[in-house]
Amino acid sequence: MQNSQSSFHTVGGFSLGRRVGARMVASTRSFADFTPQASFDVKKCELHRLEAGPSETAVLTREQGLQYYRTMQTMRRMELKADQLYKQKIIRGFCHLYDGQEACAMGIEAGINPTDHLITAYRAHGYTFTRGVSVREILAELTGRRGGVAKGKGGSMHMYAKHFYGGNGIVGAQVPLGAGVALACQYQGNNQVCVALYGDGAANQGQIFESFNMAALWKLPCIFICENNKFGMGTSVERSSASTDYFKRGDYIPGIKVDGMDVLCVREAIKFAADYCRAGKGPIVMELETYRYHGHSMSDPGVSYRSREEIQEVRSKSDPITMLKERMLSNNMASVEEIKEIDVEIRKVIEDAAQFAISDPEPPLDELCNHIFANNPPMEVRGTNPWVKLKSVS
Repeated sequence: MQNSQSSFHTVGGFSLGRRVGARMVASTRSFADFTPQASFDVKKCELHRLEAGPSETAVLTREQGLQYYRTMQTMRRMELKADQLYKQKIIRGFCHLYDGQEACAMGIEAGINPTDHLITAYRAHGYTFTRGVSVREILAELTGRRGGVAKGKGGSMHMYAKHFYGGNGIVGAQVPLGAGVALACQYQGNNQVCVALYGDGAANQGQIFESFNMAALWKLPCIFICENNKFGMGTSVERSSASTDYFKRGDYIPGIKVDGMDVLCVREAIKFAADYCRAGKGPIVMELETYRYHGHSMSDPGVSYRSREEIQEVRSKSDPITMLKERMLSNNMASVEEIKEIDVEIRKVIEDAAQFAISDPEPPLDELCNHIFANNPPMEVRGTNPWVKLKSVS
């Protein structure tokens, strides 16, 4: 099979591009029977202070398509499993699910390099996965177990990986941190960019506009992305924002409005934005129009401020996973049997990860204060009163 010589990186144990350490699913037909690559028209982006925008045509190889499908479907199944574990009271506390928005995380990861940087808010499970953390470590973190990515001490909102800075619980607080990471990239001259994500609910935060100002003054290589999923908690964007054109909110910073339900549209827009930043032109603001199927968090049923019919209509007309699958099937890039085999394999990965997340032990109390500093000698930490002393090991 002819294919592009792409060498995409590993996502949550799966490789993006050439299959590394994972079994390639084979259908009853030969690989030679499939279309190796195809071009697709994607929705034209709305532009602000730009003369030209992202490509309106996206080239997709069969290998890329299968990997995008696998990654997005794994995110979807992982979030549905988290929903189940939460309702069983195995996961406790805050838990914000990402199902419906998978094209955003997958498209961003496909459009940047593994050495680029990413920081997001508290709806972070999908990005933790695309940045390379396994489902096993994510679910174990959600259940507060020792095998979790943050050793069971971070939970849903505080997961981290190489070049991934969380998972941040304070609304909008990750945006100035992302600008700081972009400043570090500029200072080190490493030609890397930082993607700083926030939701429409955080879009009116003052610290976001302060970050815009400094990033524009210093021409920082930062892609500011508003994931507009239409509701900030239970408040619609029309009720919370005098201007819902979030891609224009940077004013003096160029902006792009993107179909966030189409993984190829997101990928092309991110490639364009990353090239813009790497060229030394400064920051860019992007709005990804998307939709979440669950409520704001697990404490929100999600149907008091919108109807079940509205959610079902988005699922039936704009679901990002269904859209990609239909593109591949209609262009002979995959078979129905092959897709079903991938689905079965993903379900097994999720179930195995869930069993680990339930059976793995909780971290012991004597590890409570570890890793306060990255590389310090052991130190004493005051406990809940002056007479209780705990130990911190880096």
